Amino acid sequence: MAMKPLFLFYILTVIVLSSNAQVVLIDTSSSIPKAPITKKVIDSSAVLNDSLKPISIPDSVALRRNILNKTNMTVLLAWSGANLIQGSISAGNLVGSPHYFHQMNVYFNIINLAIAGYGLYEVRKQMNKKLSLLQNLRQQQKIESLLLLNSGLDLSYITTGLYLQERGTNKLNKQTKGYGGSLILQGSFLLVFDIIQYIEHRQNGQLLNKYLGNLQFASTSNGVGLVLPL
Repeated sequence: MAMKPLFLFYILTVIVLSSNAQVVLIDTSSSIPKAPITKKVIDSSAVLNDSLKPISIPDSVALRRNILNKTNMTVLLAWSGANLIQGSISAGNLVGSPHYFHQMNVYFNIINLAIAGYGLYEVRKQMNKKLSLLQNLRQQQKIESLLLLNSGLDLSYITTGLYLQERGTNKLNKQTKGYGGSLILQGSFLLVFDIIQYIEHRQNGQLLNKYLGNLQFASTSNGVGLVLPL
């Protein structure tokens, strides 16, 4: 009879040790960071998918249009600054038709400087805008039409310059001759500059036209709409 309490104590000890061993086993298995690893893998794949998400054609056209405008306005800004500095120095040191030539260069490029500054300001605003397909198309048509108009104005500058230069030579008018030479130079630069811009924007716009050409009318779950076949 004296062995019975000792036997019961032994049985309780085994049960407790077994339960403790089981708890330790569970704690050990739960210490394996399965959940964090799984979550980390999922997050990494999500980031990878986001980074590989392709930009749409209209968005890429708008982005390149803004980059082209920024580059071209920077070129015009540099041209204007160089003419203002050189023209101011030369006009003060020269006489006769060369004096008036550089003087007109200064006058002409004050306007160019204002145009370049305003153009860069507009590009900065456009960079933060999200355009719809229709807005993108309008912007593209607007810049191409504007460049064609500017090219016509450039030709008028050259024509006027030729006329003034010829008239100044015939009338021995140094001011008219100098102003004419300046208009020829400035108009020629702007004509080449605008033609290059038009070619660049036209090539960029062709991607948008190709994209629009692939759109088709089709019935969808929401009715009839435009569908882009892939």
